[in-house]
Amino acid sequence: MKNIENILRRALFSLITLAAVLTFNFFLFRIVPGDPIAMIASPRMKPETREMIREQYGLDKPVWINLPAMREQGNLSALFDSQFTHYLKNLAQGELGQSFRQKVPVAELISARLGPTVLLIMTGEITGILFGTILGIIAAWKARSKIDTTALFFGLIAWSMPPFWLGIILLTVARGYLPSGGYITLGATYASTFERWLDIGRHLVLPASTMALLLFGAYVLVVRNSTLEVLSEDYILTAKAKGLSSVGALWKHALKNASLPLVTVIALDLGYALGGAIQIETIFSWPGLGRLMFDSIAQRDYPVLQGVFLLLAVSVIAANFLADLTYSVLDPRVEM
Repeated sequence: MKNIENILRRALFSLITLAAVLTFNFFLFRIVPGDPIAMIASPRMKPETREMIREQYGLDKPVWINLPAMREQGNLSALFDSQFTHYLKNLAQGELGQSFRQKVPVAELISARLGPTVLLIMTGEITGILFGTILGIIAAWKARSKIDTTALFFGLIAWSMPPFWLGIILLTVARGYLPSGGYITLGATYASTFERWLDIGRHLVLPASTMALLLFGAYVLVVRNSTLEVLSEDYILTAKAKGLSSVGALWKHALKNASLPLVTVIALDLGYALGGAIQIETIFSWPGLGRLMFDSIAQRDYPVLQGVFLLLAVSVIAANFLADLTYSVLDPRVEM
């Protein structure tokens, strides 16, 4: 019963956080300088045509509350005829608005770009977690040895490298061996689905390697330090005194408890990976959400930016909520 109450409380906190993000997400793009209509309309367009476009996208209404409408109509409901309330109504109906620039629903743009981004992040995350965890465990097992020193050295270097710099380095090194950008080879025809996925895989190598290396450093350091801390606990010494080998103590007792900090880092790294995807996708011309966000910032396409930011925020909040649930599974002593 107590666990259910803790889960419900944590879910409530997540919903409150989401509500705050929705509000911040809306007003963030209303306070930046520049007029989005200037990006849509032609300089020679008549003023009345500009106003018609502004009305079409709901930009003629006040941002927060509509006092003039309430005074004219004498109706309290007219007070809430604003951009913010329309934004919330559309979200409740599953609508994210229409792109200023491309004149198509934002949901369609996001759904078309979501697949490549998920493929990139999942490949980079899984690769980074796999190699980072293995090397971190080996470094802890061989603490204060040359292996440990080498692991720490490469982990710190990978953790400190900027995404754009690492991407450029990999592009330079792999020039002529791997595709330098894009999702598939332009104009290519495929004899089978496998051949198409093989081509996508070749284009995925460089951007996924960039993301994996960036995440790898953090996982090496966290797993090494947490494993060393667990290996020094009394119950590990007791297990060894009963005849359990060092490998057995590491495998049966240490890894489960040492994985708690790793779960935290993975949940936090989801937000970092989504942010880093903007630079990685731009460098490698990867047609995902990061590239869509970059282009929308340059074009002041507020509805697209709101939709992408909302998706990223929901992903991070959900990842942290799942991390809390995972804590209680890995260690029942941890309360949510």
